[in-house]
Amino acid sequence: MAKAWSGEHSAAAMHNLPASRPPDTTRRLPGPREMVAMMAMLMALNALAIDAMLPALPAIGKGLGVTVANDRQYVISIYIFGTALGALVYGPLADRFGRKGVFVPALLAYTIFAIGCGLATSFPMLLALRFGHGLVSAALGVVVVAVIRDLFSGDAMAKRLSLIFLVFMIVPIIAPSIGAGVAALAGWRAIFIVLAVMAVVMLIWLRRLPETLDPADVRRLDWRTMVAGWSAVMRHRRAAGYMFAAGVMQAALFGYLNSSEQIIAEVFGAQALFPLVFACVAVGIAIANFSNAAIVERFGARRVSQTAVFAFMATSIAQIVAALSGGETLAIFTGLMMINVGLIDFIGSNFGSIAMEDFGHMAGIASSYQSFAKTLLAALVGAFIGQQYDGSTLPLAYAFLGCAATGLVLVLWAERGRLFTRPGTAPKSPF
Repeated sequence: MAKAWSGEHSAAAMHNLPASRPPDTTRRLPGPREMVAMMAMLMALNALAIDAMLPALPAIGKGLGVTVANDRQYVISIYIFGTALGALVYGPLADRFGRKGVFVPALLAYTIFAIGCGLATSFPMLLALRFGHGLVSAALGVVVVAVIRDLFSGDAMAKRLSLIFLVFMIVPIIAPSIGAGVAALAGWRAIFIVLAVMAVVMLIWLRRLPETLDPADVRRLDWRTMVAGWSAVMRHRRAAGYMFAAGVMQAALFGYLNSSEQIIAEVFGAQALFPLVFACVAVGIAIANFSNAAIVERFGARRVSQTAVFAFMATSIAQIVAALSGGETLAIFTGLMMINVGLIDFIGSNFGSIAMEDFGHMAGIASSYQSFAKTLLAALVGAFIGQQYDGSTLPLAYAFLGCAATGLVLVLWAERGRLFTRPGTAPKSPF
């Protein structure tokens, strides 16, 4: 059962949920709009550290003496590797010390690493600092999911996450323009200073958030507890299947992120249009989140996400046909990417909710491990996809289709061959 607490803007009053013992009786939960905005902006710090870098990659490469164009992609992929590894520990820490007990030090470290990246004097030094930056940034996404799981479950959780992602998606739409603008005015190093300032702003705003971890769910911080939690996730057939399927689908997105600047600049000769093209593709994700929030409770997370996988496969085939035709234009590429990247978001948010369904009693550890596993898989496969860039869009199109087919196989395994079910009718896991 979802947990909530009373108060002027309590989750119980807003969502007609039964109240339980409040983790913090002296503080009230922010109103629903502020709560969504706060959680979205915490997650947005992670997106900004990726998307704002994209238009600045050529300048970073030139400024730090990078001679191989594809090597510039490591500024993105090494950060993602850091977030994957960091995700493994923040859930257990949040289950022991509370959600805010992780948020605050993570934001402080985020600020320090952002400043360090802005002062890097060599490409290896920048990559090392970017890895550390990703390592601490992982806390933001993991703990946001744990906070929402503290309050909701099932399709209701999927809906709230979709609302958060809907607000969050404003950032990827504008982030490349922010990065390009800041770099043009003050150089690429200033982008990192902007990130540091935003982290400080979030530290101040976070003072309005009460602790959402119920004292009854506080868990000991020891390796035995953590390994037992990780093992429980891996042995849970449905959770593991959807977790890895989400990772494979996210890999397609990371492959696009890694190579997007080169594709727009070199294949279509439109480097100046990169922020606009990226924004158009990101609009597809915003539309997907809005649609998902509106329909997921009516049709169920399984039906929505599994239908999206088949639509993704069809669009990927269209991408391959366009790439092989020799007549692919920037407009065609952007339109197809807008559809498929939006579908990735449809799939990922619902797959993540399904994978968390049975772990309300250990939301921090489960969210942490699932984020680690799917992000590490996505980072590895996404980096491989990006490195296949050969001056055309064909490697990316083939990769999209391959990721979709693999994700579908994993879902079929997780559901024992049954698709389009609703919670309560889905096959029971033996674990």
